[in-house]
Amino acid sequence: MRLKDCYKTADFRKLARRRLPSPIFHYIDGGADDETTLRRNTDAFECVDLVPNVLAGVDSVDTSVTVLGQRLKFPLFFSPTAMQRLFHHDGERAIARTAEKLGTMFGVSTIGTRSIEELGALTAAPKLFQIYIHNDSGLTSELIARCKRSGFDALALTVDTIVAGNRERDYRTGMTTPPRLTPKSLLSFAIHPGWTCNYVFRERFDLPNISTHTQVGSSVQSSIIDYINGQMKRSIDWDDAARMIEEWGGPFAVKGVMSVDDARRCVDIGATAIMVSNHGGRQLDGSRAPFDQLEAIVDAVGGRIEIIVDGGVRRGTHVLKALAMGATACSGGRMYLYALAAGGTAGVERAMTLLKAEIERDLLLMGCRNVRELNRSMLKRRSQEG
Repeated sequence: MRLKDCYKTADFRKLARRRLPSPIFHYIDGGADDETTLRRNTDAFECVDLVPNVLAGVDSVDTSVTVLGQRLKFPLFFSPTAMQRLFHHDGERAIARTAEKLGTMFGVSTIGTRSIEELGALTAAPKLFQIYIHNDSGLTSELIARCKRSGFDALALTVDTIVAGNRERDYRTGMTTPPRLTPKSLLSFAIHPGWTCNYVFRERFDLPNISTHTQVGSSVQSSIIDYINGQMKRSIDWDDAARMIEEWGGPFAVKGVMSVDDARRCVDIGATAIMVSNHGGRQLDGSRAPFDQLEAIVDAVGGRIEIIVDGGVRRGTHVLKALAMGATACSGGRMYLYALAAGGTAGVERAMTLLKAEIERDLLLMGCRNVRELNRSMLKRRSQEG
């Protein structure tokens, strides 16, 4: 399979699996426990059908939306994901450049492999920084200050990772950062010489947003689970989130909201948006899929806060279903991480260009001139009659 033969997320996944050593691929691909929630995140979209309107006289569409104060050309953006240079040496640069070219927003992880400053200077594309509340409060405040200086447009506080999920695939493969050669992993690295040579002979792997405060993940071999369990503050509460909103002073999302009550609390503390997310099925297995929870959350807080569906998106129709249900926009990680691993910048650009085209084509087929014309009358659950 070649990059030009990839037309959907599943194709990029197949190519990524061929190009990555086993521990690295399964870090992207895996979830927590039995991975029930991981599978459900995408399957949830298939339980609702689209009902198009025809003879609508539509010959062009406007797919633009405004999210976190930024005008995007289409309602799908890059969710922040960690350690992207493990998947391809282009790393976050590929995401930033594609976001600028296609007119969308990209997220940057606290545990990213390019610095806040580098990415701030690299592109004028809308930029979202994903932050945790660390045990070291000085690190948290320093990250916020660095984002302000580097011109980031929005902040997203991840709230569902006070302890790491039980990611059994990582235990089995021995996944660490930086990667560690073990008898179990040696063969996999050996039969992927392209990845191995790029990793060994290019610049040293680093987590520059946190390496000034901890060696974990940069120079000390550790699993991401060790980092989360050792560095994140477990006792975070609504007062912590409210203080961060005040400290940041700009567009602010709370990422990891799944309940109606929590959505209402986000409105109360003055958040701009909520990211309805279960961390890609990597935390609490058995939890609901974001799309399954969307209707109840929209009914409770729709119109008072932006609602972003994060997770499980693999097709343009998934985005249209979320918007018809009342979401503001969608975001995702695996949809572009597979493509990054498959082909670097070219892979990410191809994957997102295909998704953008799907959204435009499917909106035409729905008989809508713009995404604001999507509504619940265009959705039908499989269990419903008529």
